[in-house]
Amino acid sequence: MTEEKYTLETVLSVKKWAANLFSFTMTRPAHFRFTAGQFARIGLQSDGELIVRAYSVVSSPFDETLEFFSIVVPDGAFTSKLQNLKAGDQLYLEKIPYGFLTLARYQQPTPHDLWLLATGTGLAPFLSMLQDFDTWQKYRYIVLAYSVRTSDELAYVERIREIQQIFAQESDAEFIFLPIITRDPFASLNQRLPKLIESGQLEKAADLKLHIETSHVMLCGNPQMVEDTKEALKSIGLVMNRRGVGNIAVENYW
Repeated sequence: MTEEKYTLETVLSVKKWAANLFSFTMTRPAHFRFTAGQFARIGLQSDGELIVRAYSVVSSPFDETLEFFSIVVPDGAFTSKLQNLKAGDQLYLEKIPYGFLTLARYQQPTPHDLWLLATGTGLAPFLSMLQDFDTWQKYRYIVLAYSVRTSDELAYVERIREIQQIFAQESDAEFIFLPIITRDPFASLNQRLPKLIESGQLEKAADLKLHIETSHVMLCGNPQMVEDTKEALKSIGLVMNRRGVGNIAVENYW
């Protein structure tokens, strides 16, 4: 059954971002195709049992390898072992991807401004989208708001800048990156996403308005952030995306 459902892939690299955050790359089988924003199911053996968890893919759909971003859950059956990965280790990869947090879900309004709102490792699917030329060709404005607790948890900043430099050259889209550090009173943005939306600070920082007729808004991160931010967006007139129509698309990252 395991061989029918999974392939065994090799870890290529591991990067520690903070005490509780790391990323890793692994081989990508030729058959594994996904859309930016989707997640994969990854497994490892523990005491003779296969433990499987879902991880959004950081990589571009066109990359030859797969990259994932993970938080360490204290005493977690999966991440407590996963955090000790090293190059050459092997992991199971389910053969098909999952998830509907993709740009294809938006039919109305037509693409104009895209807001990617993430906390922690919820950044992962948005990095994948930002490494897809289709995203840059569809939208006039792309806003990435990335919220963490402390500055050492602000991962992938250099990669984000590199993505901007590479893709903006081939596109007319304007990219706005808004890092948010909630426990730093000196950070330019230091409140939770819902408060930044309710106060208008997020729009002010982006120099762009959230609007029912133009905005596509995606949320990914911890469930409380997703729920609170969704309600904040609804309070200013945006609506949930249903059957392709509407502004707000969400995914709880655990």
